[in-house]
Amino acid sequence: MISGAVQSLIQELLNNKFPLTYTPVGGSSINHTYRITAGKETFFCKINELAAFPDLFETEKQSLKLLAQQHVIRIPQVVASGQNGEHQVLILEWIEQGLQPDAFWSRFGEQLAALHHIQSKRFGLATDNYMGSLPQSNQPADNWTDFFIQQRLQPQVKLAVNRQLLEPVHVQQFEKLYQQLDNLFAPEPAVLLHGDLWSGNFLCDASENPVLIDPAVYYGHRSMDMAMTTLFGGFDSLFYERYNYHYPLPVNYRQQWEICNLYPLLIHLNLFGKSYLADIVHTIRRY
Repeated sequence: MISGAVQSLIQELLNNKFPLTYTPVGGSSINHTYRITAGKETFFCKINELAAFPDLFETEKQSLKLLAQQHVIRIPQVVASGQNGEHQVLILEWIEQGLQPDAFWSRFGEQLAALHHIQSKRFGLATDNYMGSLPQSNQPADNWTDFFIQQRLQPQVKLAVNRQLLEPVHVQQFEKLYQQLDNLFAPEPAVLLHGDLWSGNFLCDASENPVLIDPAVYYGHRSMDMAMTTLFGGFDSLFYERYNYHYPLPVNYRQQWEICNLYPLLIHLNLFGKSYLADIVHTIRRY
């Protein structure tokens, strides 16, 4: 049930359109999500506590706008955002979904390759954001391995140690891995990433176009996005074929993807517990 204060905020953000009808929508682990109808207009709305996740929706709004500015793949339009002291609200356009034919997957691979051709001189981003419900530091670095170690792996390893989810032997294995990263990642430019590209964070619209949602953007190594697509499955082989055609993958891409997936696996370890530890250990013990 949406409180009266939050409903008032939403009505204000939507220029006092009335009446509004709220229909709960599933699929989010940390937000309350609703389909809002106002006459013939339809919106997607996220609601969360401001104190629990400061600036969560502000950073998501900026991420969506940054992706949309590239004009290479469809991004939901940000309609409005705001807060009332206790809650924060993000309102987006409603995306009607369609089927996922072969043309969709080919287009998706091609468009993601185009996104990954958008470059920056440094890895990172001017602002921090979130990966799921955990803060994500984007302090810029001049090379990928420094950024990957200092801004991605080390903070999550430290958090896992503090939560008694990793042992000293695991930390030692990570340290050995760090020493080999320069040899495993040939120099590539920093490119614009979605940042959390698993199968739950894209849609197929009614015109069979890919739509990216719930980003955690920064400029990084493209293997981070590509690796994430494999973590929980759900991506067709045509997606990878077309991506590779438009932006050929490195020879050791599978090894890079395994290493890149340590970051989301550590995130899941810290959020959901030791059921993710075996996959992490399987990778780090090899180095």
